[in-house]
Amino acid sequence: MKALTFSLLAQPDERLDLSCLTPAALAGLADVQIAKLRIGTSRNPALVGDVFRITGKDVNNIVFEGGSSRFDKLGAGLSAGAVRVMGDVGNQAGRRLSGGTLYVDGSAGTHAGSGMINGRLEIKGNAGDYLGGSLAGETSGMEGGLLIVRGKAADYAGDRLRRGTIAILKGCGNYAGYRMIAGTLVITGRTGAMTGYLMKRGSLLLDRPPENLSPTFMPCGEPDIAFSHLFDRFLMDEKIIDKPLLGPKPGKYGGDTAVSGKGEVLFRQRYR
Repeated sequence: MKALTFSLLAQPDERLDLSCLTPAALAGLADVQIAKLRIGTSRNPALVGDVFRITGKDVNNIVFEGGSSRFDKLGAGLSAGAVRVMGDVGNQAGRRLSGGTLYVDGSAGTHAGSGMINGRLEIKGNAGDYLGGSLAGETSGMEGGLLIVRGKAADYAGDRLRRGTIAILKGCGNYAGYRMIAGTLVITGRTGAMTGYLMKRGSLLLDRPPENLSPTFMPCGEPDIAFSHLFDRFLMDEKIIDKPLLGPKPGKYGGDTAVSGKGEVLFRQRYR
C-alpha cells in the first residue's frame, strides 16, 4: 500500500500547525475529510486541501513531498508509525513525540524535539535554537528517545534535557547542555561558549577538548571507564557515527559546581 502522501502545491502564505497530520489523528478518515482539516493559523486559515494534494492510503507511513520553514509542529504528538518530510520544517517539529519515527530531509526551526518522550527524530540538515529544549514555563525539555541532527544546531541545544540522547554531528552554538537535568548530549564538531553551563547531572560527550567552559567545571583526569566503550558501540549500532567517539581513556570535567555539580563532560583527547 502506498504511503499517505501530502504533496505541497505552493509555499504557504501563513504559518501552518501540522500537529493534526499524524497516523493516530488521521486513522479512519477519508481523503475528503483530511482535506477539510484546518491547519492555517491566520484569521482566514488554510485547510489541508488548500496546501497539499493528497494521495496514497497507508496512514501509518506518511510522506510530505516538499517542505517549508512555515510547517510548524510537524510530527508533534507522534506516537507510532513513520513520518518523512522531503524538505525543511518550522518550529516544534516532533514536539512531545512519544513513539515512531520522524525523519526531516532538510533543516528544522526552534524547539525541535521539545518534550520528546520516546521514539526517534532525525534531522538531515541544521536545527534552530533550543533543540530538545523546554518551552517557556516548562521545567524540563526532552524526556526520552533519540534525537539526531546530521548538521549543526544553534544555541541552547539540550536545554533542560532530562532523559534520552541528543546527537549533533557538525557542531553547535553557545550554551549547549544549558541547565541539563540528566540524559546524554553528544556533539561532534566545534561548540560555542559556556558548554554545559548550569548542568546539574547528565553526560556531555565531545569529540575534542571543550572550549570556553565555565570556571566552575573541575578537571577530573582520564578515568578508565567501561561506559565510553559501550556508548561508542551504541552510537555506531544506531549509525550515528562510524568510528569511536571518545576512545579508550577520555578526558573528563565534572560540574557544573555552581549548581549540584554531578554532571560530566567527557571528551576525546587530542593525542588519541
